[in-house]
Amino acid sequence: MVNSVFVDTWGWLTLRDKSETRHAEVSDYYRRARLESRRIITSDYVLDETITLLFRRLPFSQARNSVDLIDQAIAQGYLTIETITQHRFESAKQLRYQYDDKPLISFTDLTSMVVMSDLGIEDILTADAHFSHVGMGFNLRP
Repeated sequence: MVNSVFVDTWGWLTLRDKSETRHAEVSDYYRRARLESRRIITSDYVLDETITLLFRRLPFSQARNSVDLIDQAIAQGYLTIETITQHRFESAKQLRYQYDDKPLISFTDLTSMVVMSDLGIEDILTADAHFSHVGMGFNLRP
């Protein structure tokens, strides 16, 4: 999926939280991706983290609106949610064992790496340097 971008938890949070220092930059990138008809991909694990953190960080009404906007993006067909299947879960465990020198990489990030590899996605909306540290060819955006 060459014309795709994977959105990490950081991307969703920064997109929805105007107090984030890179909010404007991330919002511009996301808008451009939409205008260019890029496929926006995320996973159920990423959304699990995202929804949890939205409701911790933002007022309830803003967090609820954020979830509603994600639901609208799914309904409109430009956001695809990839499921972490048993096979992907097992692949992420193997990455966990492989990257024994990188204990700070979250398991959710490892599952995202598996999804991105499965789908041939190189671009990820994140500031999480773990995605570049693994040497799998991921490009941090914006």
